[in-house]
Amino acid sequence: MRYDDSPPQPESASSISPDRPWYARRSTLVVAAAALAPTCLAGWMVSQALSGSGSGPEQPRTLPVTASHASSPGADAKARTGAPGSASPTTTATTATGSPAAPSGPAGTPAPAKGPLAGRTVVIDPGHNTNNFQHTTEINRKVDIGTTRKECDTTGTTTASGYKEAEFSLDVSRRMKAILEARGVKVVLTHEGERAFGPCIDERARIGNAAVADAVVSVHADGTSAGNRGYHVILPARVKGGAADTAAIVAPSRELGEKIGANFARTTGSGPANYLGSGTGLVVRDDLGGLNLSTRPKVFVECGNMRDAKDAERLTSPEWRQKAAQGIADGIVGFLGG
Repeated sequence: MRYDDSPPQPESASSISPDRPWYARRSTLVVAAAALAPTCLAGWMVSQALSGSGSGPEQPRTLPVTASHASSPGADAKARTGAPGSASPTTTATTATGSPAAPSGPAGTPAPAKGPLAGRTVVIDPGHNTNNFQHTTEINRKVDIGTTRKECDTTGTTTASGYKEAEFSLDVSRRMKAILEARGVKVVLTHEGERAFGPCIDERARIGNAAVADAVVSVHADGTSAGNRGYHVILPARVKGGAADTAAIVAPSRELGEKIGANFARTTGSGPANYLGSGTGLVVRDDLGGLNLSTRPKVFVECGNMRDAKDAERLTSPEWRQKAAQGIADGIVGFLGG
């Protein structure tokens, strides 16, 4: 059967079999082509179904971009990997700049402090108050310290240039707080300069008692005659009277004072006071309400003499105050067994 009206064209000698006529060979080719056509058609239909297009060339497809991928390139990798052993992928919150946010506890609360001394409590008592000068009537009011009655508080001393002991004590106390909190210690300050005056000496003692502190340290600087130099640590004497009973704290307070004195001297380069304590840097007193009324181990640290020019040069130096804070904090840590 012919598929067109054109006459057959002669084939070359090399393609003509001598034993078959040309029309028999052409019929065979037509039959083979007819047999292949349905198979090709089926393959084309399957290809179009898979490509999602009924006609024309297949167009490239773009996957949708989710909000999490767009906002945080690193979130996808973290979500894929997750934490080893976790039941579901974990993600880390980021700040507006893309840096990791600080870890937090439930409902966004700060994560609890961790460190070798986590769970221990220290009360730091910055001596005096910068506003006491303006409230002399209030601070002169007498309070009961067990064995007697004494003024609520005093103004403290100053250097010749007017730098107040209360400024010094608060600055060193804040530095100590930062150092101790980095070790996991819970730190309570008796005040942060926010009060009009005080607190009174009996209230300072109660703050340490109420906190059930493992150690209480009151920070001061002395105001004696020029030429008197060096630090000393004041320890509680054994007293009993009224609300005062130091029997239980005398021994641990001495241990606390000895550790603070040794570390303070090593860190600051200061020597023990040359005007009291017989060169030991330790002095025992029974007339300080903050010690008499304490039920927790407690000491006072007199870091130097503000009325001596050489000591004053140290006390007014921020770098030296950092050393003072480090030395006292190291002594506390040693006492706590950290």
